Amino acid sequence: MSHPQPGPLQRRGPRPLLLHLMLAGLSSMSSVAASMTSKPGWPPSPLDLANPALAEALRNLLAGAGESAAGFPAAVLAETLARDSALLAGIAAYRRHPWRRDLADPPVIWAEGESRLLDYGGGGRPMLFVPSLVNRATVLDLAPGQSMVRWIADQGRRVLLLDWGWPGPVERGFDLTDYVAGRLERAVAAVGEAVVLVGYCMGGLLALGAALRRPDRVAGLALLATPWDFQAGAPERGPQAAGLLAMLEPAMALSGALPIDALQTLFALLDPWGVGDKYRRFGTMDQASARAARFVAIEDWLNDGVPLAAPVARQVLGEWYGENRPALGAWRIAGEVMDPGQLEVPRFVAIPARDRIVPPESAEPLATALRGAVVHRPTAGHVGIVAGSGAQRALWQPLLAWGDRLNKS
Repeated sequence: MSHPQPGPLQRRGPRPLLLHLMLAGLSSMSSVAASMTSKPGWPPSPLDLANPALAEALRNLLAGAGESAAGFPAAVLAETLARDSALLAGIAAYRRHPWRRDLADPPVIWAEGESRLLDYGGGGRPMLFVPSLVNRATVLDLAPGQSMVRWIADQGRRVLLLDWGWPGPVERGFDLTDYVAGRLERAVAAVGEAVVLVGYCMGGLLALGAALRRPDRVAGLALLATPWDFQAGAPERGPQAAGLLAMLEPAMALSGALPIDALQTLFALLDPWGVGDKYRRFGTMDQASARAARFVAIEDWLNDGVPLAAPVARQVLGEWYGENRPALGAWRIAGEVMDPGQLEVPRFVAIPARDRIVPPESAEPLATALRGAVVHRPTAGHVGIVAGSGAQRALWQPLLAWGDRLNKS
């Protein structure tokens, strides 16, 4: 019986691929080496304990080894080989998957440099969505049935999406003031009426800055998975991130931006084993299913990043993470302190309970500082709230209901 040949490899990723393969190899080698001196009751090494899935597998193997545990090293070797094979199979399945994003862009109503303001139609007071600078805006318009902005527009609300675009020579000289007090404020002004700003992740901080500076142009502010205390829960992580700047400076000096793979490495270090685990799970899915297509859509977005202008990278890593300026009341745009307590427009804050990129303890202080804000805590992750299978119930509907109340006021 002949078997269909696999399709060609059609995409890069997960990025940076070498890093993820090295992490998997390091985990396997450390497990095999440590198993050679194992005995009943021996715990996995500290490195393996950081990978809960592998640690659990090793504990189960050791528990079944009996008093002698003589066969334990061979069992560990077999387990790690199986896990490595599953990872490679999952990555290959992703790279061969036929799904492609084919949504056409809506009309552009304003453009400046590499940035565009996309109009998805609808009526009433405009909701202007502001994404992060480090990923493409398409996470909010990912695929049919997986587009937050199209769904809200279909409910009758006018929706605008700011696509920051690829940073060109001009944008590579931008700092946060240039983005907030310059480009974002001009995009808001181009609408011609007060808008409801909806900021996602880092875009939430940019939207907050614009709302504080120009409350006359903002009728409401919604912040989705937006960080504020960059050292909450892990105070050592901020200084560690800032300490990477010296290592990253040569790359930034060469191109004027923090490269995509450097950004992807920083994200990967937040959860070093997460990418491997999710690709192993993907390899077991029905590749023709909607679930598999959704996985590929999100992974394509994650792997299709955008370089970050070097001045912004220095501010984010040094001032936000290293010095924790937002939480300490020292973050400034155009010389003005960004104090959320001064904002008087209606406010909505979504804090995903399963967020690993912006943990709840990082976002909660901002909700507290925005006194009187409507706080919504969906049981979802960072990307899941905007593009996951349960996103409509978890966030789209509550956000729309809040926006509709503003539209009637």
